[in-house]
Amino acid sequence: MKPTETEKQFAKIITALRRRSGVTLGGPKKKGFGAGALCVNEKIFAMVSSKGNLVMKLPRERVDALVAAGSGTRFGPGHGRVMKEWLTVDSGADVDRLALAEEALAFVAKGK
Repeated sequence: MKPTETEKQFAKIITALRRRSGVTLGGPKKKGFGAGALCVNEKIFAMVSSKGNLVMKLPRERVDALVAAGSGTRFGPGHGRVMKEWLTVDSGADVDRLALAEEALAFVAKGK
């Protein structure tokens, strides 16, 4: 099966960031949800959702700004709940996905 554009973009992000300290693809405790996600210190910072969308964890203010700019929407895991620090990047958005992934990595790596 041919990879989608989102899967190709995510593969480039994986290639660029996987060598960074603490970054893994999935983790020893990740099964099902998060198994194919990029993690830092076992915490997810970027993934492809079950709906095939690129999703990243960013500060709430950054997510608000990107949503306002039309670059994405807040991620909802399907329980009717929207997550304030997670952005679903719109497929047609004119944003640097690798730069966003680097922001997400830095945000999750520093913890809260």
